[in-house]
Amino acid sequence: MSVSRREFLSVVGAAGAASSLPWITARGSESRLGGTPARASHLWRGPGDLIRLDSNENPRGPAPAALSALQQTFDLTGRYPDAAEESLRAAIAAHHGVGVESVLLGCGSTEILKIATEAFTSPTRPLVTAAPTFEVPTRTAQRMGTPIRAIPVDASLRLDLDAMLEQSSGAGLVFLCNPNNPTGTLHGLDTVSRFVRDVQSRAPDAYTLIDEAYFEFADAPAYRTAIPLALASPRVLVSRTFSKVHGMAGLRAGYAIAHPETISRLLPFRLESGISVLAGAAAITSLGLSAHVRRQVALNLEARTFAMDAMRSLGYRVVPSQTNFFMADIQRDPKAFQVAMRARGVAIGRAFPPLSTYTRISIGTLDEMQRAMTVAADVLRNS
Repeated sequence: MSVSRREFLSVVGAAGAASSLPWITARGSESRLGGTPARASHLWRGPGDLIRLDSNENPRGPAPAALSALQQTFDLTGRYPDAAEESLRAAIAAHHGVGVESVLLGCGSTEILKIATEAFTSPTRPLVTAAPTFEVPTRTAQRMGTPIRAIPVDASLRLDLDAMLEQSSGAGLVFLCNPNNPTGTLHGLDTVSRFVRDVQSRAPDAYTLIDEAYFEFADAPAYRTAIPLALASPRVLVSRTFSKVHGMAGLRAGYAIAHPETISRLLPFRLESGISVLAGAAAITSLGLSAHVRRQVALNLEARTFAMDAMRSLGYRVVPSQTNFFMADIQRDPKAFQVAMRARGVAIGRAFPPLSTYTRISIGTLDEMQRAMTVAADVLRNS
């Protein structure tokens, strides 16, 4: 779906009537304003009229079939989830056509990124990452005292793979978020394959972690999964999550696929019983819902296209996105914009240094994006 400038301006014509709502904090790391954590009393549930476009979630949540599977598992919540984890691991292996020994479960892909950093980096084996990108490896490395080589994204806001390669010598882990969060950009499989090969030549002891959290949303012809690279080499692993297209961010389920040798290196760092029986049941069911996934992708594309066209209609540069969020250069302080939007009932992403004038906006429903863009137009014109 596209929208002309005239059509969009007719939508936002009533922007001046948008009223301020009470101050409300959101959830997760995206709810931080100026580094201040959200108050715990607001983390469980906020008012229903808050438009939550700050954490790259699926606004529709899990599929009805996944919720039904979850509800049917309530009577097992008094038991430890050993069987649930075994069943989910087997289901993931079957879904991807790999051996179960090539699958590692995580409490969301967040745990996968954390334990990979713990397993493969140290004070003498640096982390090579991008700036900006998803920050779990960086935060984990900071706690460990691991040196961090953070390479700024290039002029098109894609991962600068040439510069990352130059910094890979002696590294313990090279982290690629592809598509990248928060920029929404990606590299095709051929490019990633060459990069992995070159890293292995320059830094034979380094591991390459490719985060495919937004895999399902990407439709670029050159983009394909890096799972075959991970199965072929014990120095490569791929992470996936049920938090995004499957709508299970609050249930916490993710996984890695890698060579069995790599999985065995990671297992000692994993949180035992990290997948609940409820998350396991919902995730197993979600794996089989291909038509539902296609529907979520189509709805996301429709709402994202509208919102990106809306921002362009206001005269701002929008970064092409292959995800369920996008970045726009609003030519001003993104923190102030976040505060102003929140005061009007729309939660958006925080600042992402070194992109000092860019804001990240997650994709909600089409109705939410229409209302949010009305508010954004008002804020941007009057600040």
